[in-house]
Amino acid sequence: MVEGQNGLTWDRWLHILRLAERLGFPTVFRSDHYFIGPQQDSLEAYLSFAVAARETSRIRFGPLVSPVTFRTPVDVARMAAQIDLLSGGRFVMGLGAGWNEAEHRAYGIPFPPIAERFARLEEAIRLMQTAWREGPANFAGRFYRLEGANLLPKPAPGRPPILIGGTGEKKTLRLAARYADEWNAVNVSPEVYAQKVAVLERHCEAEGRDPATIRRSMMTFAVIGPDERTLDRATERMMTMWGARPGTTPAEYRAGLRARGMIVGGKEEVVEALGRYAALGLQEVQFQHFLFDDDTVPEYLAAEIAPAAKGL
Repeated sequence: MVEGQNGLTWDRWLHILRLAERLGFPTVFRSDHYFIGPQQDSLEAYLSFAVAARETSRIRFGPLVSPVTFRTPVDVARMAAQIDLLSGGRFVMGLGAGWNEAEHRAYGIPFPPIAERFARLEEAIRLMQTAWREGPANFAGRFYRLEGANLLPKPAPGRPPILIGGTGEKKTLRLAARYADEWNAVNVSPEVYAQKVAVLERHCEAEGRDPATIRRSMMTFAVIGPDERTLDRATERMMTMWGARPGTTPAEYRAGLRARGMIVGGKEEVVEALGRYAALGLQEVQFQHFLFDDDTVPEYLAAEIAPAAKGL
């Protein structure tokens, strides 16, 4: 999982894509933001996905997640369909309601109240699915419309899959139960994850849907590595990104993460944590890639963690 707004350049994006393919990772997701915190180099998400479609041949990829506020759903539907075709069916359409008011304000993007953002998200999903499946397509919603629109070229039936990210119990998990091919939790402990699974399954029951039809994944801000130096570098990057009390050492910061149930440490700790999630039905974990200029952690995941996690 790559935060595309945190100083990502084209050279580093190309390197990460090729690295992921070489190391055998199944998935590369990236964020879709203008900025979070300090404004840095920030690659436009859908341009980067077109590049990913051409530069890779195996991995699945997509946004984790695209805010419904940034672009019209018609534009997103067209780009998603064409990128999915270009990649041979490897694109995942990750969607969310949007949350970072500062970037909306900075770039002059309207930021409606949360209830409206979720209403727009649900309507956008319905419009996209209509445009992908039907032609000419008509859609009359509160916020969006189609009148005889034939979105061409169309993706293959059932593509792209819809991913809904987040753990909000009243809105997000209800939408996941109703529409998602994949639900992506974000950085929760095994105990919290178990609670969210139970809520999702209740929503599925209300929708008359088998919860086993929803793929389950989680993005985590895990701080892992083969040695103390790597752990310190990753921790310092996280502290810069998310802030820390003055005087906090990397070791103290990691202790706080552990206390919150986050994945922290070396091989034994990581594999033990993955086993706990797997027992709860989690199928894939996306690890945040904090240091774009250092391949140590991806290499470590591929060489040490992935083989040990097989069969969990």
